[in-house]
Amino acid sequence: MKIIVDAFGGDNAPLEVLKGAAEAVEKLDVEVILTGNEKIIKETAEKNGISLDKISIIHTESVIDIHEEPTMVIKDKNDCSMAVGLKALADGKGDAFVSAGSTGALVVGATFIAKRIKGVKRAALAPIMPTEKGHMILVDGGANVDCRPEMLVQFGIMGSCYMNKVMGIPSPKVGLVNVGAEDTKGRELEIEAYKQFKTAPVSFYGNLEAREVPFGACDVVVSDGFTGNVLLKLYEGMGSYFAKTLKDMLMTSFGGKIAALMIMKKIKAFKKKMDYTEVGGAVLLGISKPVIKAHGSSNGTAFYNAIRQAKNCVEGKVIEEITDSLASLEKKSKTETK
Repeated sequence: MKIIVDAFGGDNAPLEVLKGAAEAVEKLDVEVILTGNEKIIKETAEKNGISLDKISIIHTESVIDIHEEPTMVIKDKNDCSMAVGLKALADGKGDAFVSAGSTGALVVGATFIAKRIKGVKRAALAPIMPTEKGHMILVDGGANVDCRPEMLVQFGIMGSCYMNKVMGIPSPKVGLVNVGAEDTKGRELEIEAYKQFKTAPVSFYGNLEAREVPFGACDVVVSDGFTGNVLLKLYEGMGSYFAKTLKDMLMTSFGGKIAALMIMKKIKAFKKKMDYTEVGGAVLLGISKPVIKAHGSSNGTAFYNAIRQAKNCVEGKVIEEITDSLASLEKKSKTETK
């Protein structure tokens, strides 16, 4: 299996990308194709004693900056490391693509270069987030600010396929983020989406209030990109707040330090569960091949896990499952309208 990785995406590229790629080659039985400046990649690898065994390079000198307009990836910067990687993916040179570069550029590039799955209205950013019961997937985490009801239903189907095939959950519960549990709550978007979800090929939980999310009420949390991104950022902020508060409670007194030593194992387990580097990244659902958006500040561990995540998507046949599920939904819809 070949995983294409944008070697110059993210704050810590290319060194941390190389670390993650080398570890993935060693542990995951994959080949890695890096896109970016070949000279810099080789110099960085040599300087840091990183083996390039089973790692090949597609040379490009251009890089798209996070401050540049996302559409530049298919225009003036169509020769950047991200665009070249997506072209290689579309041409069948690799099985999946990983980048920690600009989220907007990746969504645009994946949509117009790698292309969407037939029938998918919009690609959706889907981060994996911790809950009391394990993990859930948030769809959409920010790619589509404005949505239509049928798009939310597709988000739910795609998220359900991912959680089933990659995370191993037999019948993932799909919840629609809303301001109340009743089916009459919300805007016209949520009310109509609720109606469509009741006949969709998913295990529909119903409306989901934000306070239920951290407790793992649902495995797939569906919303428009605006609401989803607010939920995502609040989740991240509260996680940082609790971590800081816990540290202050335990480390500002002698008694607290003794208590910390006694529960250190549990603290480490909690920290690992909340650590984004352990997950890898957010999958861009709806694209014809697996595309993983790694966090901008990803280190070597995060890149390794993003590559592992990409491999799991390929092995789990997530794209095929989404394609079949959407085709089944469309067929059912056409039958009902006759």
